Amino acid sequence: MTKIVSATATLVDIPVETVRTDAVQAFVKQETVFVELRTDDGLTGTGYSYTIGTGGRAVLSMLRDHLLPLLDGRDARDVEAAWRELFAVTRATTVGAITSLALAAVDTALWDLRCLRAGEPLWRLAGGFRRAVPVYDTEGGWLHLPAEDLVRGALAARDAGLRGVKLKIGRPRAEEDAERVAAVREAVGPGMDIMVDANQSMTYAEARRRAHALEPYQVSFFEEPLPADDVQGHRELARSTSIPVAVGESLYSVGQFRDYLARGAASVVQADVARVGGITPWLKVAHLAEAFNVALCPHFLMELHVSLVAAVPAGTYVEHIPQLRALTRTELPIQDGHAIAPDVPGLGIDWDRDAMDDLRVA
Repeated sequence: MTKIVSATATLVDIPVETVRTDAVQAFVKQETVFVELRTDDGLTGTGYSYTIGTGGRAVLSMLRDHLLPLLDGRDARDVEAAWRELFAVTRATTVGAITSLALAAVDTALWDLRCLRAGEPLWRLAGGFRRAVPVYDTEGGWLHLPAEDLVRGALAARDAGLRGVKLKIGRPRAEEDAERVAAVREAVGPGMDIMVDANQSMTYAEARRRAHALEPYQVSFFEEPLPADDVQGHRELARSTSIPVAVGESLYSVGQFRDYLARGAASVVQADVARVGGITPWLKVAHLAEAFNVALCPHFLMELHVSLVAAVPAGTYVEHIPQLRALTRTELPIQDGHAIAPDVPGLGIDWDRDAMDDLRVA
């Protein structure tokens, strides 16, 4: 049998490994919500989602009060049906971050069960396109770092074989951003990708001005230049610059990605499996990206996204930001600039249960 006999949720706070700042916020901690689903055939699936400092308890309450009770007795194999039912009972709060994060924690647990039952790794069961995917680094590119530290981090990434680096922008003057990007480009040469990320901090006029200032440095994409709900602004920006525009970490439904792509407002999509509601909708975004012939470079969660990027043809990059090392027994292997998707059944994340218990929020 495959019926769910137990569904539990817990909250774990993970301190940040290093100071992380961008144009609008600081990453203070990772509130990580875990869901465990046990079935009557003895399997246990573990799923998770996260916030970067606020809202974790709200996600936990959504799960405990509304979603998990509906899973009792369900067939764990019916992943799409479960997602649809849970979405339907939360319509009053969809589309929205708290509900999407709660749905993702359940959905990733169901996919863990699906892969465990099949005896297959996630990257193969979700599509099986290839196992190794290129990696770019963000950890050395935070906004508070001086230019010399950006250069040092980029050179370290290059020497480690990584294919690109992402730099946070949004300094008070456009010239400051341009000088920082120029310093990194001069240091790494033309053979390495440089991405920039404004974290929704700019107006259309300012983003256009900054894009023009950065074009000489062969920037690979300009991430979240404008507020995520400004589809028209992103469309106009995409038309005004040769730098590809990237969006997605702050989009919470497949329909929002469809709107961006249909209007030509993005050339790179960055669907975050936690924020879009789980693996089930993430794969729909991935195939939508393929249909529109755009790159898929998901935001954060490298331990999970490595398998998903490996699964689909549109997958282009995994973002290197280590954050789960406090809760895992192994690290993501990187060889020749490529992250290697786990080849064990399930999601492939080797959780340290004792560490999870130590960091659990009472």
